[in-house]
Amino acid sequence: MADKTILLVDDAAFMRMMLKDILTKNGYTVVGEAENGLKAIEKFKELKPNLCILDITMPEMDGIQAAKGIKAADNSALIIMCSAMGQQAMVIESIQAGARDFIVKPFQADRVIEAVKKVLG
Repeated sequence: MADKTILLVDDAAFMRMMLKDILTKNGYTVVGEAENGLKAIEKFKELKPNLCILDITMPEMDGIQAAKGIKAADNSALIIMCSAMGQQAMVIESIQAGARDFIVKPFQADRVIEAVKKVLG
């Protein structure tokens, strides 16, 4: 379906692989992947996905800066943040940067799908 395209952004390839596996098994299409925030913004502009799933802690540019950059490029962009640390400040900062939801690593498939469904409507 056209409204189920997702861009995955995480500096760890195996994390992207795990997420991609969860998403594709549930009927979503991963249209692109990026390993840092700078590439995330480039890929977002190029691929125009329905949803971006961004890791917070990444080299070159973190997920919060990337979220701001993506929102600057397209204010209606849908973003879910993920992080290994369930730090309250990070969650609040993510929401302020424009994220609609927050998932914590290690990923639980049902939680990932629940967040994606909620955000994509």
